[in-house]
Amino acid sequence: MAKIAFILLTHKDPEGIIAQAERLTSAGDYVSIHFDARAKPEDFERIKSALETNPSVTFARKRRKCGWGEWSLVGATLEAVRAAVEAFPKATHFYMLSGDCMQIKSAEFAHRFLDAEDVDYIESFDFFASDWIKTGFKEERLVYRHWFNERTQPKRFYAAFDLQKKFNLTRKIPDDIQMMIGSQWWCLRRRTIEWVLDFCRERPDVMRFFRTTWIPDETFFQTIVRHVVPEKEIRNRTLTFLMFTDYGMPVTFYNDHYDLLLGQDYLFARKISPDAVELKERLGALWQAEGVSFDISNEGRALFAFLTGRGRIGRRFAPRFWERESTLGRERTLMMVVCKKWHVAKRLVEQVRHHAGLPVIEYLFNEEGGLPDLGGIERTVDKRNRHRRALLRMLFDYYESDRLVICLDPAGLELMQDFTSDKCTTRVLEVECDFSDEYLIGHARRVGLAGEHTSREVLDRLLPTIRYDLQHESDQMRDAQFPNFSRMREAASPEENAHALAQFLGIKTELAQQIAATDYLFVD
Repeated sequence: MAKIAFILLTHKDPEGIIAQAERLTSAGDYVSIHFDARAKPEDFERIKSALETNPSVTFARKRRKCGWGEWSLVGATLEAVRAAVEAFPKATHFYMLSGDCMQIKSAEFAHRFLDAEDVDYIESFDFFASDWIKTGFKEERLVYRHWFNERTQPKRFYAAFDLQKKFNLTRKIPDDIQMMIGSQWWCLRRRTIEWVLDFCRERPDVMRFFRTTWIPDETFFQTIVRHVVPEKEIRNRTLTFLMFTDYGMPVTFYNDHYDLLLGQDYLFARKISPDAVELKERLGALWQAEGVSFDISNEGRALFAFLTGRGRIGRRFAPRFWERESTLGRERTLMMVVCKKWHVAKRLVEQVRHHAGLPVIEYLFNEEGGLPDLGGIERTVDKRNRHRRALLRMLFDYYESDRLVICLDPAGLELMQDFTSDKCTTRVLEVECDFSDEYLIGHARRVGLAGEHTSREVLDRLLPTIRYDLQHESDQMRDAQFPNFSRMREAASPEENAHALAQFLGIKTELAQQIAATDYLFVD
């Protein structure tokens, strides 16, 4: 059975570290602690005194003064790793943690998970080909030497950088090394750790290179592990659940995140709020629990993006069009059917095609395929959105018609605004549907906000937010005051809907009634 040596990097909260070490060793695992040399000496003595009788705890032989972005963080990790390798010969896996991490599964589950595959878990993406780095230095991290800390010595940091850049004092990356990048939270097998330590002894040139690399904790282990371990034995992921806000700050978890955390396909999570006392107590008790089953839904990131992303486009910021094409044509009429239930809109436009003979296109800005060959502009949704007006002009020409019906999702408000600002005639038909809880749950699962095993408690908190979001999209359309706006409603009679449809399509009421009377139109 797997036995884990946790590599614990810490710099504060001695009581929390003591509790964490005692908890992690309670199920037969080990802990190796590096406590930042910058911290108070009395705090370290308190930790050491409290844990010195625990045979499953050891300490890094040398304590380093650590700074964000510096080699010192990698150096501290290596000190704790060496201590763990020496002290715990029975350890099969080495798991990197911080004092802000807590388990979100039981030890029983974690051991079984690691026993299932003989592999390493570490994020490791090609440094230059991937987009892992979103902002700031990229190649500059490697080709220039960094002796100073950007946060504590910004003037020296940038003076040294500017001097090297001015005189082109770049350096080569070691020829036989493919630089990789990823999260610093990994779980490696004992054999891999031993190979990494052998590499450190045998390759002083690579060690010198990384010592003056900026933020090496995101590149050192990620690169070396890929160098010494076959690719088939690496799972390119971390086992620690963490998320970042759109400002690049780690998301902090609180008491009401318990169910969400347990549902993620990870063993640990960071960062847990120091004030989340109840959450810490529940997660603390979980580690030693036996026979616990976990329903993995893994909706955490999608759910966070949904909840924080609401308000981004069209609320906090003004609408922004990627690209404005020339007019669709003054003599043309574009009719937009806007409906959240795509299957309802597709049934409606199929009846329009059949009864009214108009060319119709379903959700062309949301779904791949479905368009004729237009020379490549139609191949991806992204390209269609970028060249939206050119695309529609070509479709008008392709169908040899001055009237065209398309389907749009209510979230595409900027598309509607863009088209209604054109010189052509535009009409908007909102198809208002009823949404049962069952439908919203299915919607949440389809878009990744929930999984098959998401708890009812999480769903009950999520449903009002989704329902409000759908209502907000509808309100936005009405607030936009489009000049030719009509509405069909699931709750309305076929006669009422026929009036709106006739006005939208510009057809006779009798024909509109045939379409509106379709008995399965709103069926889920």
